[in-house]
Amino acid sequence: MKYVVTLCSAIIWGSGQAINKQWIKGAVFFIVQCIFWFVELSTGLLDVITGRAEPLFRNCGYFIRGLWGLITLGEIPRLDSSVLVFDHSVMLMIGGIISTFILLLFILVWIWNIRDAYKTHVLIDHGQKQSSLDYVKGLWEKSFEYIMITPGALLVLFISVIPVLFSISIAFTNYNRNTVPPRNLIDWTGFQTFQDIVQIPIWGTTFVSILIWTICWAFLATFSAYSFGLLNAVLINTKGILFKKFWRGLYVLPWAVPGLVSLLVFRAMFNRQGAFNTLLMNMGIIDEALPFLSNSTWARTILVLTNVWLGFPYFMSLISGVMTSISPELYEAVDVDGGGGWTKFRAISLPAILTATAPQIVMSITFNFNNFGHVYFLTQGGPPNPAFQMAGSTDILITWLFKLTLDQRMYNYAAAISIIIFIMIATVSGINLMRTRAFKED
Repeated sequence: MKYVVTLCSAIIWGSGQAINKQWIKGAVFFIVQCIFWFVELSTGLLDVITGRAEPLFRNCGYFIRGLWGLITLGEIPRLDSSVLVFDHSVMLMIGGIISTFILLLFILVWIWNIRDAYKTHVLIDHGQKQSSLDYVKGLWEKSFEYIMITPGALLVLFISVIPVLFSISIAFTNYNRNTVPPRNLIDWTGFQTFQDIVQIPIWGTTFVSILIWTICWAFLATFSAYSFGLLNAVLINTKGILFKKFWRGLYVLPWAVPGLVSLLVFRAMFNRQGAFNTLLMNMGIIDEALPFLSNSTWARTILVLTNVWLGFPYFMSLISGVMTSISPELYEAVDVDGGGGWTKFRAISLPAILTATAPQIVMSITFNFNNFGHVYFLTQGGPPNPAFQMAGSTDILITWLFKLTLDQRMYNYAAAISIIIFIMIATVSGINLMRTRAFKED
């Protein structure tokens, strides 16, 4: 009998619950099935069944059409404006991803309905009866946390996860400026885009060179700002320094001013006719303007220096807070042993600071790895580099991706590079964060 109940629920949702005399629960599952078929029939499947539309997948219901669009990405391009029936590959892909997720939710409810009918009948066979109200109370008590987080999880799914999946899907197609829908159709190409990045010399050279510079930039930008912030924090917290609040407030100003404003000011100041060149020439230090932003070495140096200016106040404030939490008794013990200021810093201050700020260092490296605003608004990735494919000498991976997307419309290559960036950042960040003492349980 339990298998009959299970089969009934598999065909007509809630029928197994009705056999088990759980009428309310059975009605809920049946309503969900009615919603599913209403959506499917009202979006074209009924017209196909009654013969009012051609029996094609494109004319069927929402879920069938969604799966067809995701698999084929369309069959009819719009070659001219007279074509009334045409396919837009991007819309079909987005719609297919969304309909697939909704279909999966219905499938989960269907499986839940079958399992519930089976388990309930097993309980009945053992002499245990359970009403729909008792089931709801038990479900609320056992799964309260999951019930409460489900609405937020669904919202995250549709706002964050689906766009990410769409971006990932683009990497496995030939979507670029030559195949822009609806005049052209997009095709699935598998790993061809990734192979091009690795195998085609110009793409491979550009990717490797930009990757190396991105890694160097991330570490240089982080540790230069951290070191300068550490230096200022130690100096300000040294005994004998007067007006400590004034110095702290003064050094926090670069952090308080919006970064975009500071970068645009620096860009104007480092121009050939900018303030720095004018000042140096008036002082007789140089005879002609220095190529601060038009020479690759100078431009990369300026990027790091301006990042120090913008980033050190954060680390200075962070480290100052850590230093105030260090017990004065530790420093007194060093004084008793005859140690000096350097011993106090090396043996007490620095280990405590590094332990407390290690997660922030890792996160800062990750942030600078994708620090689009600093690079783009200061140098725009320039100066141009003829050896690179659609990239400049100071471009990092994220700015190169931006140019490929908006300037060159190489959407598939940009998506592939974004996947590579994600894998690298997720791997390195995860390993480093798990290795830090701040994330280990003692």
